Amino acid sequence: MNVLIIYAHPYPASLNAALKDRAVSVLQDAGHMVKVSDLYAMKFKAVLDQNDFLKPCNRDYFSVPGEQMAGVRNGTLAPDIQAEMHKVKWADLLIFQFPIWWSSTPAILKGWIDRVLAQGFAVNLAEGKLYQEGLLSGKKALISTTAGSPPEFYSEGGPHGDINHHLMSLWHNTIEFCGMEVVPTFYVFNVGVMDDLQVNAELERYEEYLRLL
Repeated sequence: MNVLIIYAHPYPASLNAALKDRAVSVLQDAGHMVKVSDLYAMKFKAVLDQNDFLKPCNRDYFSVPGEQMAGVRNGTLAPDIQAEMHKVKWADLLIFQFPIWWSSTPAILKGWIDRVLAQGFAVNLAEGKLYQEGLLSGKKALISTTAGSPPEFYSEGGPHGDINHHLMSLWHNTIEFCGMEVVPTFYVFNVGVMDDLQVNAELERYEEYLRLL
C-alpha cells in the first residue's frame, strides 16, 4: 500500500511530529511505501490566488473552479500544486496529521486542501463526480489529530460541542466529497498536560491502531 501523510505542525518536538514519525516507522516496517508532505518544512503556500495558475484562461474574470479545471486539464497549475497532486494520485491511503486549533485545522492544511483538491482533480461538479463518484474514489483517508482540551470538552453537551461536528467539514464535506472512504478518526486529547508515560502510551495506542488498520 502507498501511504501519503499530510503533516501540519510547526514544531519538530511536538506530539504530532511523534505521531507522524511513529506512523512512518510502523507502516514501513509492515512493508508499505510512505511519503510525507511536511507542510511547514516545505513552507507550503497556504493561500489560493491567481499565482496558482500559470496560464489563466480568463484574465478579466477570476473563477476558481474554471481556472482549476483548465489548470488540471492543461498541466498549467503552479509546480507545488502539481507535485502534491502526483503524491495524492500515488497514494492508496492519505493520513491527515494535525492539531486542533480553534476547533478546526491549521490554516496551512486548509490551504493545502484549497489548492490541491482542485476541481477537475478531486471532483467535477459539472459531471456529477462527487461523493461516491468523486475523482479520488478507491482511496482511503485517516484523520489523526490532537487537542489540548480534555475529551469531555469536545463531547456532545460539552463546552466546545462534539468534535465530530467540528471536523465534519473535513471528513464529510471534503474527504468523502472527493470520493474517498474515511476510516475512524484517531484522537488524542489533553496533550498540553501529558507526561512522558502518557505520551508513550498514546504512541503505542496509535501504533496498534495502524497495525489493525
